[in-house]
Amino acid sequence: MSNLETPNKVGTGEGVREGSGQMFDGIAERYDLLNRIISLGIDQRWRKKTVAALQMKPGERVLDLACGTADLTMLVARTEPQAAVVGLDPSKKMLAVGERKILAAGLAGQITLLEGNAESLPFAKDSYDRVCMAFGIRNVPDREKALREMARVTRSGGRIAILELAEPKQGVIGGLARFHVHAVVPWLGSLLSGSAEYRYLQRSIAAFPSAPDFTKLMQSCGLKIVAVTPLTFGVATLYVATPAEAKES
Repeated sequence: MSNLETPNKVGTGEGVREGSGQMFDGIAERYDLLNRIISLGIDQRWRKKTVAALQMKPGERVLDLACGTADLTMLVARTEPQAAVVGLDPSKKMLAVGERKILAAGLAGQITLLEGNAESLPFAKDSYDRVCMAFGIRNVPDREKALREMARVTRSGGRIAILELAEPKQGVIGGLARFHVHAVVPWLGSLLSGSAEYRYLQRSIAAFPSAPDFTKLMQSCGLKIVAVTPLTFGVATLYVATPAEAKES
């Protein structure tokens, strides 16, 4: 769930980049359970807000980037049953978990999962009406390239919704949120999964740009900002944008 290049030598093996698909392979089977427990279930509410922000219409094409185990992908499909939904993620094992969930939910005819990364999308210009990404942009080494790819594959007038964790900097709530992220999340994640990958979560949240800085980056990458909404006292932020009118060919 950032842009740290220090190799992770615990859990997934020496030389595996933190935040990579290989790193998430190591926690794929317990990823959903850990997310529910660590976020106290609030992550599901955030995903619903993300899907609502897409303002989907029947028959549209929707792309879910860094789809992981397909939680957001499936919510998109259930919210708009006539949408054609594609989920893309670099982790084979996360995708395998997602495939099982999609089959069990009877959504295999509506959803396609693909292995790939957000920096080099295997789709033509204007391929999608809506693009979403939850808790994934922090893991992308070249965020600028990924944002430009989102702008490229989204048609003019389409919507892009990016949900990402944040670290509140001020107030009592900010202090509690920082304690939760810096102390509780790594401890609980390691306890439940037997892995140290969740210590990466704490570091990546702290390293992610502030909402104003990330908004500026989105604008510099060909995106027009529609809304920037802090969620749950700023623990997460929902960025909504549309491709700028002048799109590169």
